[in-house]
Amino acid sequence: MSAADRTAGRRPALAFNHVGLTVPDIFAAIDWYGAVFGASHIMGPRRLAAADSATHETPGIFGKRFGSAYQAHLLLANGVGLELFQFIEPKVEITDENMPYWNRGPFHIALTCPDVDGLAETIVACGGRKRSAPVDFVPGRPWRLCYCEDPWGTVIEIMSASYAEMFSNWPQPGMTGDVTMVERPDAG
Repeated sequence: MSAADRTAGRRPALAFNHVGLTVPDIFAAIDWYGAVFGASHIMGPRRLAAADSATHETPGIFGKRFGSAYQAHLLLANGVGLELFQFIEPKVEITDENMPYWNRGPFHIALTCPDVDGLAETIVACGGRKRSAPVDFVPGRPWRLCYCEDPWGTVIEIMSASYAEMFSNWPQPGMTGDVTMVERPDAG
């Protein structure tokens, strides 16, 4: 089956709505994401509780162990939301390994900022940390990236250009070394 056959009837691309982040202190996180990334605080925090009729859906979402949490909503410049959760029961756990990339699901968020180096320094100055030094992503292109963490260990990648600009014409001219693309196995 060709790529064209596989994509025939495919729906138009959907817009990314929001990402949920677990934090140990929701008020500090609201302040930090506002100060460092300019996120607008648009709602909350509100209390979610398994026993409350106003939040009756939460045990079905979080499972039987869920007791209560605080929830707040922040908004980034392009309309994508950051939904913050501070779980009270069970309490938020902070582990030594905070980037479990081997588990299914998201393991980092990424934001676009033309001044990667400056934002990485702001993150550090505001209590976060750099996981790596800022690097030039593709030789000959004005693209930089850096992996950082918020003060609670959430991994944040900063990219100097849009996702589409950086990845839609791959491999990029000027790249050094071999680029190995993987073919989809024939479904037979």
